[in-house]
Amino acid sequence: MTSATLSPLSEQERAPLLASLPGWTAVADRDAIHKRFTFADFNAAFAFMTRVAMQAEKADHHPEWFNVYNRVDITLSTHDANGLTQRDIDLARFIEQAAATLAKR
Repeated sequence: MTSATLSPLSEQERAPLLASLPGWTAVADRDAIHKRFTFADFNAAFAFMTRVAMQAEKADHHPEWFNVYNRVDITLSTHDANGLTQRDIDLARFIEQAAATLAKR
C-alpha cells in the first residue's frame, strides 16, 4: 500500500472520480461516499455482498454496509486516512461491476 492510497482525495481529484460513479453521494458530516443497491431478492443481495466481501478482503479495504432483505446500503471511507481515498474509488468501481451482474430486473 502506497502513501498515495492513504491520502484523502482533494476536491479537485474527487470531482471527476465521483462523476464516473453514478448514484454515489457524499455523506453529510463525514468524508465518505454512500450508495443504496436494490436486488430482486435476498439471495441476489447476499450474492452481491459475498462478491464484494471477497474483493474487499483481497484489497484489505472493507466497506461499512447494512442489509435488509433485497437492499444493501454501502458507505466507503478510508479510516486510516480519515477520509475518501483512491482505495474507496477503486472499491466503488468493483462494487458497481458486481451490482451490474445482479441488478434488480
